[in-house]
Amino acid sequence: MHSLRRLPVLLARHRLVSGFQSQQQSTLAVAAPLQKVAVGVKYLFGAGVALWASQSETVMENARLAYLIPTRLARDIATAASIVADYKVSLRSVPGDNLDAYEEQLHACHQRSADKLLNLCFDNGGIYVKLGQHIGQLDHLLPEEYVKTMKAHLLDKCPVSPWFEIRRTITEDLGAPPEQLFKQFEPTPIASASLAQVHVAYGHDGRKLAVKVQHYGLRESCAADVATIEFLVRAVKVMFPDFDYMWLVDEIKHNLPLELDFMHEISNAVRCRQNLNSPKSTVAKRVHIPEVYPNLTSHRVLTMEFIDGVQVTDKQGLQRLGVSPRNLAQLVSETFNEMIFIHGDVHCDPHAANMLVRRDPGGSSQLVLLDHGLYRQIDDDFRREYAALWQALILADKQGIKQHAESMNAGDAYPLFAAMLTMRPWDQVGCDSLTEL
Repeated sequence: MHSLRRLPVLLARHRLVSGFQSQQQSTLAVAAPLQKVAVGVKYLFGAGVALWASQSETVMENARLAYLIPTRLARDIATAASIVADYKVSLRSVPGDNLDAYEEQLHACHQRSADKLLNLCFDNGGIYVKLGQHIGQLDHLLPEEYVKTMKAHLLDKCPVSPWFEIRRTITEDLGAPPEQLFKQFEPTPIASASLAQVHVAYGHDGRKLAVKVQHYGLRESCAADVATIEFLVRAVKVMFPDFDYMWLVDEIKHNLPLELDFMHEISNAVRCRQNLNSPKSTVAKRVHIPEVYPNLTSHRVLTMEFIDGVQVTDKQGLQRLGVSPRNLAQLVSETFNEMIFIHGDVHCDPHAANMLVRRDPGGSSQLVLLDHGLYRQIDDDFRREYAALWQALILADKQGIKQHAESMNAGDAYPLFAAMLTMRPWDQVGCDSLTEL
């Protein structure tokens, strides 16, 4: 795993012949434009305040955005400036010939910067938590301090909305307060994510339910987040032309409205349940999608059956259930492969907190898939190319890997693309030895 974090270095080894000295110079060169960041602060604040009127259709939302955008910009800029300054000052103080001291100081900078980034995610919430979760999944690309910090605090330990906001959302969307709609409703959530939190409730017929309620005001704050991130990305592009991340902004603009609409999540869940229960499914009855109750569901409130289970990473819980981790890993692999290659659906948030294991009424173990808010449907041409790419990866067919990866727009970065998919460095991906499979 340590070698995977150095993957870009392994793939471009011939470019790094200058060793430690060039690494130190490169790090300081990246930190040097700190003055450019300071110059851009005035522009960003002015532009951020001016943008709010174009982000919403109502006066109340405009007023909220007028506060949120400058506030988020201020936090973003302060955090970025602090991180850049920390790397610049700390690394410059290390003697140029002391590699061990440099590595120790670099790891310390990584941890301090990861903590600052985590605080920014908590302070701003919304999209920032989502981005932090994404960072927590990039253990093959980013320093481990960033990955471990985000993974430990953001996967299922997100900020919690107060009870009065949850009650207000349910009342506004379902037309009555929770104490009328449910026989019992627990005000303390059992889990909280970036966009919503989950409460336990009981229906008037005694059924145990899981009620997913969107954080109040999230639509307004997410509009501010998108505006803030877009301005930051554009500013970075102006100051550092080689860094163009507008594709990230475009993805957020497309996907965020879908994730904020729980009716869209229902349609994804229904389609997934139908596909995995179809006659051509190889995982039918071994995978369960929770039932949804439409009469207690809206765009911001999602009521579904409560699932008693353990997370797929809970070794002791799996042992209590008598579930083999090896067999479970095989089932997880079969399930997502079937969704992608047979049905053309990509579950875009398949981390451990969204998968449970339980014993069904018949006593058999079942994998339970949660959070169907964001799916990506792929066409037949893409599925064929992706399947051919995996065949080439399994057979260590370097020419096939290059051909199919390039057809999926990987370009010259096909070694990196292959390494990301397999979680192995390129020199192992292209090795045809059976010991490397």
